[in-house]
Amino acid sequence: MPSSSTPGDRRAELSEFLRSRRSRLKPADVGVADYGTRRRVPGLRREELAQVAGVSVSYYTHLEQGNSANVSVEVLEAIARALQLTDTERAYLTQLVKPTRQAAGKPAPRAQRLRPAVQQLLDSMTDVPAYVNGLRMDILGWNKPAAALFGNWTELPAQERNWGRLIFLSPATRDLFLDWERKARAVTGILRVHAGSHPHDPQLAALVGELSVRSEDFRRLWAAHEVRRKSHGPMRLRHPLVGDLQVSYETFPLPDDPDQMMVTYHAEPGSESAAALRLLTSWGTDATTPISTNPTVAGHETRPPG
Repeated sequence: MPSSSTPGDRRAELSEFLRSRRSRLKPADVGVADYGTRRRVPGLRREELAQVAGVSVSYYTHLEQGNSANVSVEVLEAIARALQLTDTERAYLTQLVKPTRQAAGKPAPRAQRLRPAVQQLLDSMTDVPAYVNGLRMDILGWNKPAAALFGNWTELPAQERNWGRLIFLSPATRDLFLDWERKARAVTGILRVHAGSHPHDPQLAALVGELSVRSEDFRRLWAAHEVRRKSHGPMRLRHPLVGDLQVSYETFPLPDDPDQMMVTYHAEPGSESAAALRLLTSWGTDATTPISTNPTVAGHETRPPG
């Protein structure tokens, strides 16, 4: 495993998350004088972070050791400011320190279902690749343009219709993303957020464990403790049939399930990518290629080390 923190080990994750955020800061980043003394570890010292946050060193050390009882909202916000956390990181830290009732003791549901009306909406989008992600980055539904762009997920067992497994274990999916590292970091960060919201989900723990054993890249990225949320932005793809594509994606949360997100893709009107995307979607599932997550990824470990 990449670190001692796994889904369900909230105290260890809080400790490692705070240390990882502290290590990325330099004294100059927070206005602390650096007198050139040698640092045993990168980043701010605990006493420097405590000084910036306006709390005692012992208080912050206690929190960084994973002891979060009786931490006030004001102190938590001061520490978040000192660590220069993003909005997503702030929400994640709050979840670790003050978990919701569900996160604290109620297992996440094992079964995920997509409303039939949502699948009908997907099917009606004949020119726009779109799919719905659920908890654990499971792919719950998609349309024919999405199958033409990303591969015919119908051919995969339900368990393998998961972005974590596809990105880290499928050679064809890895080759599709020209910015694979960026995509891999995003997927790992989203899985971190899900782990914070559902720390007692056994299927999520099993997924993290499987990816940690089979993928050196996942172990490396999971140990970085980055947290992300699916949003919007550009993406570069290299499809085996139509070549390079420059597309943009947008994410829309579904109103009745906070873990389900619809993701759509489009290209700039009049561009070569738009023409290639139209051609690809007109072919439908005939344009897809195998996307099994079972073969070994060339040059990357997909089996237990040793």
